[in-house]
Amino acid sequence: MGDVLAGNHAVWEFESDSVLIRFARGMRTPRLWHALGPRRIPFEALTGVTVTDTAGRRDPVVLYAAPRAGADPLMEAASGQLKEACDPYRLVLPADRAEQATAFAEALRARLGPEAAEPADRFLVEVPRPPVHFKAYDARVDFDGSTITFQWSRTGATSTKWKAGDQRYPLAALSDIEWVSPDRPGGGHLRLLLRDGEGNTAAGSATDPRPDHDLTAVVFGAGVGVGSGGVHQALPLAAAVLAGLKGSVRLRGA
Repeated sequence: MGDVLAGNHAVWEFESDSVLIRFARGMRTPRLWHALGPRRIPFEALTGVTVTDTAGRRDPVVLYAAPRAGADPLMEAASGQLKEACDPYRLVLPADRAEQATAFAEALRARLGPEAAEPADRFLVEVPRPPVHFKAYDARVDFDGSTITFQWSRTGATSTKWKAGDQRYPLAALSDIEWVSPDRPGGGHLRLLLRDGEGNTAAGSATDPRPDHDLTAVVFGAGVGVGSGGVHQALPLAAAVLAGLKGSVRLRGA
């Protein structure tokens, strides 16, 4: 067990080969952090560490450990869309812990190797283990580790999707996954990208650019759909699918 740095809504612990992040329970902690649970971030998954003093704010010290590109399936799936307050690599501390934060950052920075500046060639951070699921506005989405299933909602799905029937996509049929945050104006969606030659013979289109008509997509977070497919619900599933699709360290709990 190593040095411990307690911030607002999270505690970071310096271990021999990683940083263990434990998120606090409570209403003010981002719901995404609740969904993720404790995260162990190997030193080799980081590209840099900074400490920022934002004087004049209520919580003026921010420690940020930047992940390497390609190291964390969660951040790869998020693709820069997470709000700053939801970023699990960002620890906010009171001003009186600035010295502790600086010392922690220096110790962490000293453990980064020469590969830190390069993209990772595989995922290095664990993600939740399937089965994982969430309820979108127009479907229930399930991932069991090998197959993604869309079960359309009678009240939320368009007639295109409802008439086509529930959809099942083997992981082997996918090339990638696209997650668009529900916090974006107009709402967001999750879309499965099929490999060349893969398709859907059911009624409707598996490649319609409109997510509410695309049989490989589910929508969330718009109009009456707010709350269906929130960041804390859909992003962990997207990360698990991406990890299964592109390879990673073993899934957490496996």
